[in-house]
Amino acid sequence: MTEPLTIALLKFSGIVIETSRNYEGSVVKIMHMMKTSRFFFTRLLLVSLILVFLSSCVTQKQVKYLQRQQQNDTSRFYQNQKLSEYKIQPHDNLYIRVFSMDEKSYLFFNKQSTIITNYASESELSLYLDSYNVSDSGYIDFPMIGKIFVKDLRVDQVKDSVQILINEYLKDVIVTVKLVSFSISILGEVRLPGTHLVYKDKINIFQAISLAGDLTDFANRQKVALIRQTKEGSRVIYLNLNSIDILHSEYYYLKPNDILYFAPLGIKRWGTETFPWTLVFSALSTITLLIYYFSIIR
Repeated sequence: MTEPLTIALLKFSGIVIETSRNYEGSVVKIMHMMKTSRFFFTRLLLVSLILVFLSSCVTQKQVKYLQRQQQNDTSRFYQNQKLSEYKIQPHDNLYIRVFSMDEKSYLFFNKQSTIITNYASESELSLYLDSYNVSDSGYIDFPMIGKIFVKDLRVDQVKDSVQILINEYLKDVIVTVKLVSFSISILGEVRLPGTHLVYKDKINIFQAISLAGDLTDFANRQKVALIRQTKEGSRVIYLNLNSIDILHSEYYYLKPNDILYFAPLGIKRWGTETFPWTLVFSALSTITLLIYYFSIIR
């Protein structure tokens, strides 16, 4: 290739050089500039990609539960704050069953819904229909006995009250009482958000999380909002699940109608689930080529 043709092709490609009388010196200078620029901008692109990748990472410290504040803390036992027994409130639903050897007595005292199904959702509906709703004034209306005041009583106290009243009419009967309306709502960065029914007397916050299929990697475990209904209104308490001190908290155990909200970490907007990585790579490539181009033509 002749010297004029080489220079013409370089100019046509957008590469302008300071011509020199020494043709070989000019070519060597061009090759050196291209090699240096390529090396520099390759490193720049690599560093940029690493920074973007690191900014999208969630650290182990952010997702690990029950972390000790001090390394020398070797405690194995943690005393949970005693849960105050829940007291029946208006609009609660009580499932009451009277067991007797006499079939007629059993059918008389026990509600029987007409719903027969194998589906869980409809079974829950059947359980609800077979329960007794607490009125605004705090009473339930029980067959034969009439109105029974249950407001501000514990479930076991309601059981004892019904048992004493039933014993006046029947002998050798057993009364069971369960709170049907024990539900908790779990929202935010969980895998199964929604309202979950609890079929036991108490449940702690980690058991509640398991009902929701655990948290996502982007859940903020250091500031979990617990919304609890009180006589004064809704109260919001913030809990830190990263700290092992949650085991000592008076809010470790949940109450009926509690709401848990797990806010997302601020880093989620850089997460792989939503962040437009294709756009980032295209923009970085374009910027790199432009910088490389303008550095050559100077």
